[in-house]
Amino acid sequence: MNGTGPGGRIVRADVQAAVKVQGPPAQTSEESDVIPLSNMRRVTARRLTESAAAPHFFLTNLVYVDRLLAFRQEVNESYADTGTKVSVTDLLVRACAVTLRAHPQVNSSWGGDKILRHRHINVGVAVAIDEGLMVPVVKGADAKGLDAIAAEARDLAERARAGRLKPDEFSGGTFTISNLGMFGIDNFTAVINPPEAAILAVGAAAEEPFVQDGKFHTRKTMKITLTSDHRVLDGAVSAAFLRDLKRTLEEPLRMLL
Repeated sequence: MNGTGPGGRIVRADVQAAVKVQGPPAQTSEESDVIPLSNMRRVTARRLTESAAAPHFFLTNLVYVDRLLAFRQEVNESYADTGTKVSVTDLLVRACAVTLRAHPQVNSSWGGDKILRHRHINVGVAVAIDEGLMVPVVKGADAKGLDAIAAEARDLAERARAGRLKPDEFSGGTFTISNLGMFGIDNFTAVINPPEAAILAVGAAAEEPFVQDGKFHTRKTMKITLTSDHRVLDGAVSAAFLRDLKRTLEEPLRMLL
């Protein structure tokens, strides 16, 4: 380009003129890859759209989990000869089931012109798979021991990833848990799994400093966030549930009752 400035220098007017001549860059279809939607992704998109219609509200609590993690280790040592291994998510399933038994309002669904309060406690656990997200369900979780929950949850998750779940194994949930702690996520809010009234989001356990008797100590903490459908649940009801869930996780022997 030859400039119009003194000595042939390029000035602002030259640049502006060149831009006008060239025009905007052409858009071609080659700039993006078209990914067809799988049936699962279509269903997920539809259900998330349904979920967006629900008026969400969020409550977060900080749980001290030193005793929970120690309890898990003790349980796994006890079950070592059986090959059963209990995860933190398994403990959460049992703790939520026990707490839901004491708070039946939370174990409900939105029914359009009515609220459905469920007699059975069926806890779903969100599982990431290649095609999206599936939520296999542990049916009657409040009536099952930790060993049974651990074995069933592991089997469901493995078959979900392999695409071998039966429809009744990922339907009929009354409450869902989404645990992203294994990915190092500290805290997040989960989207309700319609028509359920609530979902629990669980972050990673982390060391937290605190002062006691003038000395620094550390303890393990974990943030849990309850997302509620305000059409079904009021703030005080969800807060009471989260308070009692926190207590159960901090005093893990309560989940054996």
